[in-house]
Parts: sequence; C-alpha cells; structure tokens
Amino acid sequence: MSVEAAVAQYRRSFVDQFEVGVSMLRNAATKETVVNGQTAIFLVAGSGTDTAVSRGINGQIPYGNPTNTQKTATLVEKHAPYELTNFNIFASQGDQKEIMRKASMNVINRDIDLTILNELANATIDTGAYTTASVAWVLKAKAYLGNNGIPVQEEDNMFAIVSDSVMAYLMQATEFASADYVDVKPYGGPARRVLRWLGINWLTSPLVTGVGTATELGYMFHRSAIGYAVSVGEDKVSIGYDEKQDTSWSRASIYHGAKILQNTGIVQLKHDGSAFGLS
Repeated sequence: MSVEAAVAQYRRSFVDQFEVGVSMLRNAATKETVVNGQTAIFLVAGSGTDTAVSRGINGQIPYGNPTNTQKTATLVEKHAPYELTNFNIFASQGDQKEIMRKASMNVINRDIDLTILNELANATIDTGAYTTASVAWVLKAKAYLGNNGIPVQEEDNMFAIVSDSVMAYLMQATEFASADYVDVKPYGGPARRVLRWLGINWLTSPLVTGVGTATELGYMFHRSAIGYAVSVGEDKVSIGYDEKQDTSWSRASIYHGAKILQNTGIVQLKHDGSAFGLS
C-alpha cells in the first residue's frame, strides 16, 4: 500500500557513536605537569643493588654514591580539529557544533592512552608465548615483578591494562569471581572498566595492541615504572566562529609525552584473544 506524500521525521538530538571517549591510563602513570618547556626530566634514585659494607683493611668505612638516573619525556603537540561551514550546520541534522566539540575531546582522550601504550610497548620483560589468560598467567607476571624488587604490595600503585578478552577468561576463574576470594563480585551490577583483584587495578580498553587477535598485548606495571608529562591544564578544548569565512570550528589540543622510568617494573602480558575476535 502506497502512502501519499509520506513525511520523514529527523530526530533533532544525535546518538553518540560507539567509541572510546575517556582515558583509562591518565592517572595510572607518574604524572608531571609541565609549566613551560619541551621536555620533562624524571629522576629515578635509590641504592640500586648495593649491599652493606664492612670496614676496609685500613680501618676506614668505604663510601659510595646513591644511584641517580634521569629519564626524559619529550612533549609533542597533538590536536583534534574540526570545522564546518555555517551553511553545513544549518542544513544538517543534529547539533553539529556539539558533535564537533565531543569529537575533539574523544580524539584527545584516546591519544593520551595511545601515547602511554606506545611507550609501554618498549618494555622488555614479558610472559612468554601468547596464551589465553588464566590465574597462573597473571601470577607469573606478578611474580616477575616481585622477583625484581617491585613493591607489588602497594595496591594503589599496581595496574594492569588489558582487553575485554582477558577479562572474559579471568571471569571464568573461581579465584576471580567467587565471593570466597573477592569482595567486589564482577558478575553483580554493571560491567566495570576498573576492577581491583589480586592487589592490582585492572583497566580494560579496546585500544591495546592486537585486540581480538592471537597477539594481544597488555601490561602489568607499577606506577613508578612509567612517566607521563603533560602541559598545565592538560587537554584544552576551544570552539569558535570565523566571521570572515562563516565557519564554526572546534579544536582540542594537548602537549604530552610518556617515558619508561624503570623497565623492571613493567611486564608485557602476551595474550591470545582470537576467540573473541568477532566481526
């Protein structure tokens, strides 16, 4: 049956596209706010592998120096710019100015995590061959850290960034999901992007390398192992109108960089997530 002079109604408000719009790693690193400059230098200091000494044959106590290592994070400028003519805005469905603003913010938030993930990829300790996640797999990574003298008991400073494929396997483990082992029950309530288990804060993100493939790459690390330098005010969002060209624009900008401070405090979690690589 045909309809005479059919009318189509366009919804005024827009529906958010599925995308990552928040940073999971922004607060998981050792952060330095840069007031002015292109680089931020982190100082890693301690006693290293020194041992206690006895007096020498001359009766004197031999003195040494503490270990001081400087690590430099180089800031780069990143932008998420969008622009539309006002006629385009006038003729289009939805609030195009708000769409541009949100898009700018989402792009910059993703770049924060990608910047930190790209630096974590330079870590050299890993769990070995790619395999599916298990309690033993997690404990192996944590044991690596503990054996390197990392204070794994500092649960506020211990993090893991993994895919949802990893969590899908771990949630099938009794030690992860049973009330006999955990206080927060992962099967109760909404899905969570952050869970604390085994003294580690577990962050999930689809931005990890190789997500949904047989070569996923996640990380377990101590906060003091990775540095993140960012300009004062962190990300900035600007919107405006160019009267001469009759265009409206949105731009989010950030100056930032990441640097591994202590390689021994990071373990690459090599995971086979191909069972969840649905298309």
